[in-house]
Amino acid sequence: MKSDFWERFSKNRLAVAGSIFVGMLFLVAILAPYIAPYEYDYIDRHHILEPPSREHLLGTDDLGRDVFSRVLYGARVSLAVGFVAVGLSTIIGIILGSIAGYYGGFIDRIIMRFVDVMLSIPTFFLILTVIAFVGPSIWNIMIIIGLTSWMGVARLVRAEFLSLKNREYVLAARAIGASDMRIIFRHMLPNSLAPVIVNAVLGVASAVLVESSLSFLGLGVQPPNPSWGNILTLGKANIEIAWWLSVFPGLCILITVLSYNLLGEGLRDALDPRLKERR
Repeated sequence: MKSDFWERFSKNRLAVAGSIFVGMLFLVAILAPYIAPYEYDYIDRHHILEPPSREHLLGTDDLGRDVFSRVLYGARVSLAVGFVAVGLSTIIGIILGSIAGYYGGFIDRIIMRFVDVMLSIPTFFLILTVIAFVGPSIWNIMIIIGLTSWMGVARLVRAEFLSLKNREYVLAARAIGASDMRIIFRHMLPNSLAPVIVNAVLGVASAVLVESSLSFLGLGVQPPNPSWGNILTLGKANIEIAWWLSVFPGLCILITVLSYNLLGEGLRDALDPRLKERR
């Protein structure tokens, strides 16, 4: 089974390229303190708004800070927000979706109506409203994104559980007296994780975009802490004289989101090749 998965995945060159870049992003984020030539908040007053050069590979900002170093440290923020937010939303979605799909009936209707209500609210504006009350910080952003993006996972898990709960091995587990929690987490959940994994990978890309958008608006990661979004804010203010402040962090966001989407699509095709055949 594993060999079939890797064979299908390796044939998708775009997915392999996406996974390679995601791996490189991990390394960059982990090794940022060792790779970055300067501290992210180091100010060089003699090189303000300087274009890319040997001394500053991606130029400097309006305070003389090295953009290359800040972009490297910004990768840490993007990965932290993406994985913590997606991890939180996945846990909530799995719990609610499994309960709704397994028990059905009144419990299912209550949970799914709550999902419908959450889906009817524009997520980004809901995040903006909550941040306006609790204040902008990286931890608030991660928690708020996680608490407002679990609905898709819940619907996926519910659908999988509805198709699995009448399978022979589930009926056999009930017949021998296995508890509901054992049936859910030992027998059914492991067999419904494939679409959840794909959704989680794609969710990281969405979380990176949301965090960058919030930081761009000044409601995300606060200076002097670096984020690709707040570097772009400086680029907007100096677009006519400092193009590098917009181009390089923008490319980082573009390539990162594209890589996660390619990886997610590759995992989807490799985990369930029937989807690719139907497309």
